[in-house]
Amino acid sequence: MTVSVVLFTSDLRLHDQPALRAALDATDAVVPLFVRDDAVAEAGFTAPNRAAFLADCLTDLDRSLRERGGRLVVRSGDLVEEVCRVATEADADEVHLAEGVSAFARRREERLRAALEAGGRRLFVHEGVTTAVAPGAVTPASSDHFAVFTPYFRKWSGQHPRRPLGAPRAVRVPDGVGSEEIPARREVRGASAGLAAGGESEGRDRFTAWLRRDAGAYEDQHDDLAGDATSRLSAHLHFGTLSPAELVHRAGRKEGLGPAAFVRQLCWRDFHHQVLAARPDASHADYRPREDRWRTGRDAARETDAWREGRTGYPIVDAAMRQLAHEGWMHNRGRLLTASFLTKTLYVDWRTGADHFLSLLVDGDIANNQMNWQWVAGTGTDTRPHRVLNPVRQAHRHDPDGAYVRRWVPELAGVEGRAVHEPWKLTGPGRAAADYPEPLVDLAEGLARFRQARGRE
Repeated sequence: MTVSVVLFTSDLRLHDQPALRAALDATDAVVPLFVRDDAVAEAGFTAPNRAAFLADCLTDLDRSLRERGGRLVVRSGDLVEEVCRVATEADADEVHLAEGVSAFARRREERLRAALEAGGRRLFVHEGVTTAVAPGAVTPASSDHFAVFTPYFRKWSGQHPRRPLGAPRAVRVPDGVGSEEIPARREVRGASAGLAAGGESEGRDRFTAWLRRDAGAYEDQHDDLAGDATSRLSAHLHFGTLSPAELVHRAGRKEGLGPAAFVRQLCWRDFHHQVLAARPDASHADYRPREDRWRTGRDAARETDAWREGRTGYPIVDAAMRQLAHEGWMHNRGRLLTASFLTKTLYVDWRTGADHFLSLLVDGDIANNQMNWQWVAGTGTDTRPHRVLNPVRQAHRHDPDGAYVRRWVPELAGVEGRAVHEPWKLTGPGRAAADYPEPLVDLAEGLARFRQARGRE
């Protein structure tokens, strides 16, 4: 009997799973394997919210495999050592996994290939599993990647993504390969109280319901903070419980501006992945270096702490930061304006904000988190690096009656209408509660400081 190992990483699903399909086609039996990699924990990537969501994903994946006669094998330790150990136990000749784009994933892949080849085994790496279009599949004539989104989107839109694969009907797993217990969410300490459930089944149900009910309004309402009309699928995309290629395929079959706008957002995700694949150091270094210096020192640290806690004195910023703490997720418009406030109004290093987001975000993806922070900070791919999002104007535009702010900033729950966005202007009985802070900085002063630092005055 021939055997292969399928190493699951950021592709925790059975539907549209090219690595699994290739292994099933090539051998008589497979070992579906997930390794709780020590190196991931040491690098600080196992934040409680992601650990809890991951537990849901693995539980669901194991259940789906058992429905097909298989099971999930879970191991802990050094990924390369554990994969080689499982391959030896199963007498497997080959290992299949999805391509990664980060420097960490690439180094791990190289180590795994070398170790397997030393044992006479082969590694097969499959492209286009975690993205709709594989990084590097479309490039401009003069570079190895696109640095501007719009021309990338035009080229990306002309591609024909592969047709999604169905889930296998049966998965045969050889005897004699032991597994640890599947981790459970209840074992994770420190997860956000409002964290959503994970797993392929949950993700597919959520996408189907959203596509049927809310997709048509997505173009007009996806920036409505209180309306919350986004798909909320980012965590499922990060863990690969949903296939980007399948989402593009299914959304693309629906008519209207809403589904088209959703597909465009999926393209943004692919865009960031192709940037990071070409420039791995952009996960920690400025994609476009700056000559000036970020603010540091006691005042900057104090203001950054207030930003983390959602006590900046700007209600829309504080509401978004508190949503992040409670749910491990933040509305995309909230991400843009909180990042702009930290990097351009407070003028604090984008890496500080990116690290805080990664400590809480259930969808904490290196490519999207880091490249979005760089985009907002003006060190990334934004063609208007000096743009500043005014939090008051953003609030009036995207939370016009203040419902989002009142939901997340209870101190201001009694303030009616648009006045909730500028509580420092209230007088008399309508004055905001005493425990809500005054603004950390005057917006005009912050803008002037930013422009001076960037040489715009």
